[in-house]
Amino acid sequence: MPVSPEPPLSLGEWLVLCLVCEEPLHGFALARILGPDGSMGRVWRVPKPVVYRALQRLEQLGLVRTTGQQPSTQGPVRSLVDAASSGRKLASAWLTRPASHNRDVRSELLVKLALLDRSGADPRPLLDAQREQLIPVARALEDRLAAAAGFDRTLILWRCETVSATIRFLDALSARALAQASAK
Repeated sequence: MPVSPEPPLSLGEWLVLCLVCEEPLHGFALARILGPDGSMGRVWRVPKPVVYRALQRLEQLGLVRTTGQQPSTQGPVRSLVDAASSGRKLASAWLTRPASHNRDVRSELLVKLALLDRSGADPRPLLDAQREQLIPVARALEDRLAAAAGFDRTLILWRCETVSATIRFLDALSARALAQASAK
């Protein structure tokens, strides 16, 4: 049986899927977690309407399913949503995959690190994979910088410095995670 390709999901949809993998939740609870004052909203905010659209899309894709109802004193009965096994597999694989571009580190990598922290998982495999992805980029930028002039040099220097800063950030997080693991 051929493996179906991974559906293209937005960062908000990945967040909703990963949170539902932690425990069955209803849309209002997800919107609270992903709102401006929520534990994940401080990393990446997802507006309430987008949370509900994400739940609908994830259900259409067969990645989540409604598993029950929860009565509420502050509105209508809320539908609890849980991850399907296919959704759990996709979320687990996504959490270990590095961000594909340095520009996505601020959003995607930080979201993944926050989710891994919530679950108590070791972030080092993700940090190592992200570092390995960025090392060739840093080298290529350094090579281009030597031959660049004018504004091209400015732009390449900016990119070179941001990738270098990201690698230092990853190294610092890895060292901290290693020290924490050694202390256990």
